[in-house]
Amino acid sequence: MPKKKTGARKKAENRREREKQIRASRANIDLAKHPCNASMECDKCQRRQKNRAFCYFCNSVQKLPICAQCGKTKCMMKSSDCVIKHAGVYSTGLAMVGAICDFCEAWVCHGRKCLSTHACICPLTDAECIECERSVWDHGGRIFACSFCHNFLCEDDQFEHQASCQVLEAETFKCVSCNRLGQHSCLRCKACFCDDHVRSKVFKQEKGKEPPCPKCGHETQQTKDLSMSTRSLKFGRQTGSEDADGASGYDAYWKSLSTSKAGDAGDREDEYDEYEVEDDDEDDNDGGKDSDTETTDVFSSLNLGRTYASGYAHFEEPED
Repeated sequence: MPKKKTGARKKAENRREREKQIRASRANIDLAKHPCNASMECDKCQRRQKNRAFCYFCNSVQKLPICAQCGKTKCMMKSSDCVIKHAGVYSTGLAMVGAICDFCEAWVCHGRKCLSTHACICPLTDAECIECERSVWDHGGRIFACSFCHNFLCEDDQFEHQASCQVLEAETFKCVSCNRLGQHSCLRCKACFCDDHVRSKVFKQEKGKEPPCPKCGHETQQTKDLSMSTRSLKFGRQTGSEDADGASGYDAYWKSLSTSKAGDAGDREDEYDEYEVEDDDEDDNDGGKDSDTETTDVFSSLNLGRTYASGYAHFEEPED
């Protein structure tokens, strides 16, 4: 039999497990909590936006810039990591910054670690909204990730997209390759796969994780764990309610069709009446035109001499 674990050994194992989880959590920071995606309020126009080097609306520089990697606003000089040495002096504002990230458009402090690593691990490198296709430079809001398909979303489309994300592109939950029930769902392809067709030769399954999608490689999820819904389309007679006599909605369809035709006929009559009223107005205007011609006949006998209007446009007076 194995030896019984002592209390000190159990405490040491639990401590190592907690430290391991803490190191893993530091590497995987939530996108909404990342310093480069933090919320910022402009000092000049007082508008709330994503952390930026310059205000998106008024282009003003902030008094206290936030580092896009470590999130600090003041360099305390506790370590010798600073590229610009400032012994015994705390640096804030533009004295603390060292660069601007091209991806997240935020300041990076003058720490050697932040300057050398942020551009490679910036979470907003390919941040383009899946709905409106706007990048960080095209709008002033923050960037979020969908909870289901893990695509990037802007602040305007995040709620609308997530409300309609769990909808399949098919009318049933069957596998796209066979007729069996799909037990694995890919929320990027919006398709279901059975146990046999979810296996792929291109994308390998990692130990302890769900199998990847054979189309895009995104991690699938169990269909029973999701509130998935299918695409619903209404054609022809299905738009009307079904009758109790089993007519399957045909009568309701023809009734709705006849009422729509009657409505079109009524609209045409209204348009005909409007045309008649417009014709009457035009006749009244013609009477006014006749009175104008009578007044112009009074001045027709006047002779203004040689003018451009009387046909002497080519004539030029000789100079004295």
